[in-house]
Amino acid sequence: MANTGESNIVMFPFMAKGHIIPFIALALEIQQKRGYTITFVNTPQNIIYIKSSIPQTQNSSSSFRFLEIPFSSSYHAFALEIENTDVLPFNLIFPFVQASYSLKDSFRSLFCGLVKKQPDNPPLCIISDIFFGWCAEIAHEFGVFHAIFSVIGAFGMGVYYSSFLNLPHKKTNSSEFTLPDFPEASRIHISQLPYSIHEANGSNSISEYVQKVLPAWKDSDAILFNTVEEIDQIGLLYFRRKLGRPVWGIGPILLTDRAGKQTGITKEFCMKWLKTKPTKSVLYISFGSQNTLLPSNMMQLAVALDKSGKNFIWVVRPPIGHNIDSEFEADKWLPEGFESRINEENRGLIVRKWAPQLEILSSKATAAFVTQCGWNSALESLGNGVPLIGWPMAAEQCFTCKYLEEELGVCVEVARGLACEFGNEHILEKIKMVMSGSDKGNDMRRKACEAKQLIQNATKVEDGFKGSSAIAVGEFFNAALLKKEEAKLKSLKI
Repeated sequence: MANTGESNIVMFPFMAKGHIIPFIALALEIQQKRGYTITFVNTPQNIIYIKSSIPQTQNSSSSFRFLEIPFSSSYHAFALEIENTDVLPFNLIFPFVQASYSLKDSFRSLFCGLVKKQPDNPPLCIISDIFFGWCAEIAHEFGVFHAIFSVIGAFGMGVYYSSFLNLPHKKTNSSEFTLPDFPEASRIHISQLPYSIHEANGSNSISEYVQKVLPAWKDSDAILFNTVEEIDQIGLLYFRRKLGRPVWGIGPILLTDRAGKQTGITKEFCMKWLKTKPTKSVLYISFGSQNTLLPSNMMQLAVALDKSGKNFIWVVRPPIGHNIDSEFEADKWLPEGFESRINEENRGLIVRKWAPQLEILSSKATAAFVTQCGWNSALESLGNGVPLIGWPMAAEQCFTCKYLEEELGVCVEVARGLACEFGNEHILEKIKMVMSGSDKGNDMRRKACEAKQLIQNATKVEDGFKGSSAIAVGEFFNAALLKKEEAKLKSLKI
């Protein structure tokens, strides 16, 4: 089905940059390829960020609309008015997630206003975040299609979903357990559970929130994952079986041109530096926009890099215990003279806060990626055939790392969690294994290149061939348009 006339798609991401960025990427793809108007709903500060992140083109002013939704974090006992997780320590992130449930009534009012403006042409659908499954109830009040968009991979989200709803770790004395409704995930270790799941007991405030939000997924008309069928089939099959709803892998959805980014290094300088390095000689290290290391681990990682003799790009932020947005003091948190020495040797770049990650990963010089195993980073790495050294820290990251290592064979875990401590020899061993031509490292690289081809094929449409993600996107829009036609016919009969 084609887009006939103007239709509006409402998007409502959770208030975290790791969620907002894939939503922006999806919005741009829908607008560019299908011509729909996109209405973003979010809190005032996040709307400013979204506006600044959308590349300014001739169509952007008319194709994107923005609605502010009120949210007062201080009302929920936060010391400051906070609208995004980026400035929160890990122990406050899940309370912030819980507080977001208060947006439900305001969203209903906003959406009602949208429908009243165009009663004969209501929005085609609402695409909301994994934490906003309750939007399905509101969408259906107005006969509108609803889909959840998960920025997390299907396997990682599947283990997260099942662990939260079943709490299997509370029903055994063993440190390892299986998931009753997801046996394909094999054994999970208690150390892989994030704090929020570890603390849930079925009756506390965390459990009460989860029991309201996650089961609401069954009310959605569809679940969209930023993933590819061929590399994430186990997780996609789990949700199809569990929810009895269409579940589509529509990825990779990546924001390739990030306007308004906080630059720690220019793209031009970074690429010029990489071009001076041999093929597969550079280690890229970044833990995402919200993660950092213990001061001791930061020191040990630096010593390991020194001993390895490898070229590297390391995106740094102040260590745990310090304001993550403050200035990074190399002389305080890295070995004495480390930064000046690697600069003189032209062997490494210490980059403050932000680096052009996609460009770095796409460089022929890049050999491996030390990462927290956020799904966005995993997709970007595999999309360029780059194997990973996993250092998962929070949320579903341990589950994603497990899948990348045990099922796809493209990753090796070097550490787990925020509190782990180790010597520099441990990480040096992993770096050498992946970068110095070992059988294991070569096998990881080969499998990463195979994943790259699968990811590229997923979105391909040419010579009569249509990839799995391209097919899934078409099926999603057909389903949404069909529901709109059915709602129109129903209203005419009334």
